[in-house]
Amino acid sequence: MKAAVLHGKELIRIEEVTPPALRPGEVRIRIEAALTCGTDLKVFKRGYHAKMIVPPAVFGHELAGTLSEVAPDLTNWRVGDRVGVANSAPCGACFYCRNGQESLCDDLLFLNGAYAESIIVPARLVQKNLLRLKPTTSFRDAALIEPLACVVQGVEDSELEAGQRVLVIGAGPIGLMFIALARHLGCAVTVAGRGPARLQTARKLGAEPAIDITAASDLVAAIRATAPSPFDAVVEAVGQPAVWEAAVQLVRKGGSVNFFGGCPAGTSVRLDTSLIHYSNLTLRASFHHTPRTVRRALELIETGIVGANDFIDGEWPLSQLPTLFQQLTTGNRAVKTLIRVHE
Repeated sequence: MKAAVLHGKELIRIEEVTPPALRPGEVRIRIEAALTCGTDLKVFKRGYHAKMIVPPAVFGHELAGTLSEVAPDLTNWRVGDRVGVANSAPCGACFYCRNGQESLCDDLLFLNGAYAESIIVPARLVQKNLLRLKPTTSFRDAALIEPLACVVQGVEDSELEAGQRVLVIGAGPIGLMFIALARHLGCAVTVAGRGPARLQTARKLGAEPAIDITAASDLVAAIRATAPSPFDAVVEAVGQPAVWEAAVQLVRKGGSVNFFGGCPAGTSVRLDTSLIHYSNLTLRASFHHTPRTVRRALELIETGIVGANDFIDGEWPLSQLPTLFQQLTTGNRAVKTLIRVHE
């Protein structure tokens, strides 16, 4: 089969890969939809991910498709079943799993290889995070399960509720998903981001105002010029230390900040301790997802709260994936791109 193989820093090759045989408890998915992701772009730029992928390795992790092969010991899955799958599964036995924090599992098993014609799902993922789709659920929509599950985790950690004023900093796919879920909960959402198309999508999803910070030299001042009142909750969905620092200055006394965007390795932030202490702020950082939030994400997709049409704004063939990722590193502002793995 054809698959994208990551060989190192900014080096992807499309290769013929021999699919391995199934082991007990495993399934093979014929991939019908694969999506680009900011995490994949970070991995591409860095050449690896300490927890997720060590090159050379097949690449990509947002997908949906149909089962093309099922291990003989599995009785609850059939060839032809339409499925979505998360990109990891917790062990269920470590301290964190036993205490309801599966996203912090000491032995998360990751799944990569979405940019390919098919993928084998290990037994643990089959048990914990392989989900059957409704006949009416599109593969494009279902491929959003993994990132949406992470956002569900962030929304729950932030304890967002109706009537709150929420600021989302960042109008990429994650920021847009936060907008969609916060509006669904009844929050009033302001977004600060870059790119006319992304901000237009943010408005469509219910963000008002949508503040363009492309030319802003002072992020806090630029946001306050349009939205002067502090927010009940701020979500940082950019992943830059300067934006983490700005987020703390934009929340009200007694409010909460979620540092959702992961910053580059080795970076640090400087925070005003007096502001945090005397304003009684709650600071948190959400990471990854759990089997429960994965299922909640699919529920939100299958009830129409989140759909691919608001996030997929391009389509490329698998053969051109290396070119696409090079473009993404140099300013391509696509939200998500659908990769056609069967050409």
